[in-house]
Amino acid sequence: MSDRKLDFKQRGLNFEMLMWIFTRFSALGMYLLILVGIIGAMVMGARTHMNMADVLRWGFMPNISHVSNTELVDIAPWETIFWQLIGSALLLLAVSHGVHGLVSIVDDYITTPGGRKIVRLISIVMVAFFSLVGLGILWNYKPF
Repeated sequence: MSDRKLDFKQRGLNFEMLMWIFTRFSALGMYLLILVGIIGAMVMGARTHMNMADVLRWGFMPNISHVSNTELVDIAPWETIFWQLIGSALLLLAVSHGVHGLVSIVDDYITTPGGRKIVRLISIVMVAFFSLVGLGILWNYKPF
């Protein structure tokens, strides 16, 4: 029984390894941003003016529409550029992480190089489309 172990210098740093690392760090980044959203909501008064479902909805996507229908007296602190940047970072990490996961799964079933190129092109279009739509909603939504 041969033991095939290569050290890091022999393996090299390739695109697949970088994407594996990106998947792990993007998941950790999403957890961190969600935690920032939940803790930020609690600090800004959500613990007395919002139910837990609204706090979690805010934590998973800090968008002003998630607090405009709650019992909060003043929603101005909730629509600052800080929360728009946190929401944008969370959106971009989630979209790229999710689409990369789909591409990884599809790569197991599509074996032809042409098919893989088509899937990767579609995935690039999906990332661009969903990111632009999400960012448009985050930056242009105004509660009534």
